[in-house]
This record gives sequence, structure tokens and C-alpha cells, in this order.
Amino acid sequence: MPEDFKEMCFKIRTNCLLVGEEIKSLMKHPCFDGEQSAPNQHGEMKANIMLAYRHMEDLRMRLGKAIQAYDGGTSVYPR
Repeated sequence: MPEDFKEMCFKIRTNCLLVGEEIKSLMKHPCFDGEQSAPNQHGEMKANIMLAYRHMEDLRMRLGKAIQAYDGGTSVYPR
């Protein structure tokens, strides 16, 4: 029997949260302590790390929206 849709979404959202934290931890990697081999190399690296992190946040949000639609479109957040 296939796993419940909502449970699958929740599991993926949890995994995304963990991966997102790993991605964010790259900002403190020791490679940023040394010299840059090209101008603004570290800035470019950090910008792409943050973009990857934001994509993970967006992925989690969109899975939440899928759950919301599955539940009939009502928000789980009080107004």
C-alpha cells in the first residue's frame, strides 16, 4: 500500500530542513578563511550557497502548499 500523501510530504519537508541546515553550514567552511584565487570568489560562493538554501526553503513552502490544497485549500495558520 502506498504511503499517505501528506506523510510523504511531511517526511520530505523534514529532510529538506536538514539539508537546508547543512547547506547553510557551508557559509562557515574553513575554505573561506584563506586567500581567494580570484576577486570576489568567496562572495560568489556565498551568494550561491544562500540561493541554494532559499531554494530549499521554497521547496518546503511549496510542499506545505500541496498539503494545504490536499486538505481542501484551508490554511493551517490562524488569521
